[in-house]
Amino acid sequence: MARQPLRSRARARAQAFLRGTTELEPLATPVQGRARLGRRTKELVKRLGPEDIAVIDHADIDRIAAEDLIASGVPAVVNLSPSSTDRYPNTGPLLLLRAGVCLVDAVGAPLFDELRDGEQVLISGGGDVRRDSEVVARGERLVLQDLEEQHMLQRARIDRAIADFAANTAEHVREEGELLAGEFHLPRTRTSFQDRHVLIVVRGTTYRNDLRTLRAYINDVRPVLVGVDGGADALLEAGLQPDVILGDMDSATDAALRCGAELIVHAYRDGRSPGSARLEAMGVKHLVAPAVGTSQDVAMLLAYENGAELIVSVGAQFNLVEFLDKNRAGMSSTFLTRLRIGEILVDAKGVSRLYNPGVSGRLIWIFFGVAILLTLIVVLVSDPLRELFELIWLKIEVLLGL
Repeated sequence: MARQPLRSRARARAQAFLRGTTELEPLATPVQGRARLGRRTKELVKRLGPEDIAVIDHADIDRIAAEDLIASGVPAVVNLSPSSTDRYPNTGPLLLLRAGVCLVDAVGAPLFDELRDGEQVLISGGGDVRRDSEVVARGERLVLQDLEEQHMLQRARIDRAIADFAANTAEHVREEGELLAGEFHLPRTRTSFQDRHVLIVVRGTTYRNDLRTLRAYINDVRPVLVGVDGGADALLEAGLQPDVILGDMDSATDAALRCGAELIVHAYRDGRSPGSARLEAMGVKHLVAPAVGTSQDVAMLLAYENGAELIVSVGAQFNLVEFLDKNRAGMSSTFLTRLRIGEILVDAKGVSRLYNPGVSGRLIWIFFGVAILLTLIVVLVSDPLRELFELIWLKIEVLLGL
């Protein structure tokens, strides 16, 4: 459980003593709202609003989850797991507090049994969760200054996380070596990748900015658009139509899965495919790709094996914290996939810096039209030019016998 540093607690007690109180008084304003319960944060955020208090069970809140919670407008989040376990310097709790969201750790509290979805609850200044006058959970309201101090300590100890991560990667490289050898079966798709650019979108930390900066590239090059699970919704949010959606189908919305894209379910190596059940229930056709690694890895290999000229990655994880945010203990599959793909894989930021869209035909025609319009305006407001124009037109009529 994430605890306030002792120095902070001592400071609070000293302040309470100076006020002449025997107990710690509430340190913040109470928050009231409807409890919305969900064990999977990425599913819960789809039905949250400004009147709700999110009740989650999310150890080490990652940046994406925090951004989604902030975007939903909720004033408070109650977490039944430690928001930061000290395993690595996760930024999610900091983002929530900096955005003004009340964050309470009520580790182990049985709120999923005690509360009904939509019930009115109140979070006290200290972090207790109340229903009417009854305390249904004792919690700890996290403080920004304390979290910032904790985050600095976590960053100082990150060498431990790096060592564990590297050891796990090395251990699993041999197990997932088929990615490098190409010993896996990928389905035949109706979408053609041959000699085309392929844009693979993962709903990572930078996907919104990446898609904005790549707008000219997408409009001019018309790459194949592949959404990895929630990356399909990222494309639709940006006003783009995905050609392929690949993943275990637990993050993409029903609207995305019905948008007309080709659907490919990433299954386990032995062929088990939990994501297929959802698509079958929806009555939509799909293919199955059994393979080791992440869905992002499989999407890249699908494009590569089908002859893509260039693969552009949007929102992918490229540093240790981002991998740990995804609860990845290692990166063996990602490491092997990038070894196999080699030089045809580039990050979105590299494309945005190097791609020069030039002047499109549409802009040339707009410029030409504006130039003609300005010329006519100048002729009409200038008497000498208007008389000259009339004289030239008269000669043209004489020559043509009009």
